[in-house]
Amino acid sequence: MTSNQGFRKELGLFDSTMIVVGSMIGSGIFIVSADIARTVGSSGLLIVVWVITGIMTLIGALSYGELAAMFPSAGGQYVYLREAYNPLIAFLYGWTLFAVIQTGTIAAVAVAFSKFASVILPFFSEQNILFSFLGLKVSSAQVLAIISILILTFINLLGIREGKFIQNIFTVSKAVVLFGIILLGFIIGSNAKAIAANFSNMWSGQWLHLVGGKISAIESLSGFTIAAAIGAAMVGSLFSSDAWNNITFTAGEVKNPKKNLPLSLFYGTIIVTVLYVLTNISYLVVLPLSGSPEGNNIFDLGIQFAAEDRVGTAVASYVFGGSAAVIMAILIMISTFGCNNGLILSGARVYYAMAKDSLFFKSAGNLNKNSVPAAALIFQGVWASLLCLSGTYGQLLDYVIFAVLIFYILTISGIFILRKKKSNLERPYKAFGYPILPIIYIFLALSISIILLIYKPLYTWPGLIIVLIGIPIYFLWKKIAAR
Repeated sequence: MTSNQGFRKELGLFDSTMIVVGSMIGSGIFIVSADIARTVGSSGLLIVVWVITGIMTLIGALSYGELAAMFPSAGGQYVYLREAYNPLIAFLYGWTLFAVIQTGTIAAVAVAFSKFASVILPFFSEQNILFSFLGLKVSSAQVLAIISILILTFINLLGIREGKFIQNIFTVSKAVVLFGIILLGFIIGSNAKAIAANFSNMWSGQWLHLVGGKISAIESLSGFTIAAAIGAAMVGSLFSSDAWNNITFTAGEVKNPKKNLPLSLFYGTIIVTVLYVLTNISYLVVLPLSGSPEGNNIFDLGIQFAAEDRVGTAVASYVFGGSAAVIMAILIMISTFGCNNGLILSGARVYYAMAKDSLFFKSAGNLNKNSVPAAALIFQGVWASLLCLSGTYGQLLDYVIFAVLIFYILTISGIFILRKKKSNLERPYKAFGYPILPIIYIFLALSISIILLIYKPLYTWPGLIIVLIGIPIYFLWKKIAAR
């Protein structure tokens, strides 16, 4: 049964900000600092990575505010690209969003949810292979990840009120979790030995290259290699800070969108950026950044080699012992579950907008009796579930970030194009710092993209290929739609 009444405007400023914050904070902040630490090898550069990421995210959000206020309709970034460029560019974004960006992120966060569930219930370990199918070994962790996606998809089929309720509850909970970790580090867990190790020589970095979990080479950082290491390390921090733009997808359901969309983008990104930087500083006052994969305890492993990269759990365990690992696992499961709710809720609105342009399955452009795009939610849930079987958390992460950067660059460049192309269009909010800040964002994003192409070609080139595959699919789809 479909509804002809359109979307229901149920999202206020608080709800919208919670979607921004909740979609950004998932599992990354509790995990990726280990890989960043191995790449940059110093506490100073670790913080620099997170600060640059925060600055980029904030500039991006401030720039998107102009577009969101101009085009407050379902689809967000897809609509901006269509208006600034043409339907082909918009389709390539929508295609890549469905193929890997949104669904890949959903899958990666769901797999992370399972990783932490295995701390409480070892049955859900990635090593527990339940069966093999067409050469794929399916673990209990992958099955749990898929179940979590299906549950959240079902909740969002019930309506935007149900979706936002889950979002608000879990986002507030995860913000409290991060604040607790910060207090844990600064007040209770402060360790003089770790502080001396991390802050006596903050800027001497080393890039640890691993093979099979063992250190195969150590590269001292100087000159261009510092920039290269920072760029490569930012894959993790950018992934952890991504999805801030998801609120724009739900613009059709936001009250007073011309005001609340720009404000929620600003409030949400600044809250998360501050929390992320303080969280990493709290890690550094509890554990040494440098460690050894052969370490006998949490302190000797350090941040670099925290067990399965679970830095948040390592910090809590070092202070409180074994029971803290279980507590942290529960809290991080709450965080990842809430993150995926925001991703699932918002992503389907893009496929809805594409279907309205005859660039996605027609049924995705219909709303059910609860005024949500049911078919779009189902398509997204099925594909994300399949991606859970396709690779590891790290591989999906790399695919996602490179593709994301391409379209962020195009979208922010679109602000300049639209200033000329549609100069008479009402702009309730104008990009802060225009044109300097948008140019800085484009420069930084291009630099990181080039670094990733050079230093992580196995994962970034496939991301580019996925985008380009969308070109023949676009023309084929147009041909079929014309018939």
